[in-house]
Amino acid sequence: MLRIVVCTLTVMLALETTPPAIAGDPAAGKKIVGQCATCHGQDGVGRMPDVPNLAGESTIYLTKELNAYRSGERDHPQMSIIAKGLSDEQIADLAAWYAALKVTVEMPDL
Repeated sequence: MLRIVVCTLTVMLALETTPPAIAGDPAAGKKIVGQCATCHGQDGVGRMPDVPNLAGESTIYLTKELNAYRSGERDHPQMSIIAKGLSDEQIADLAAWYAALKVTVEMPDL
């Protein structure tokens, strides 16, 4: 019984000390998207063949990847430099902006 109580308290303490995720503001993200838009486009569509589209991606994915570039977990000549200059709030805002963009697909007439 004591073991269950200790485990429960440990989990509760861990949850209490975990910082909450920052909720991004798409409008704020739109204001700072300029440098990103050079390659990824204001509309989230990559401008070059090897640049990924970001429109409609989940905020969780975008935040995770930007944090990985910022920490050095992922390395890319441009992205690593750009991400190092972003705050947690800016990353959340950019992720919210790109996640909020709607992706449309047109089927070809065959």
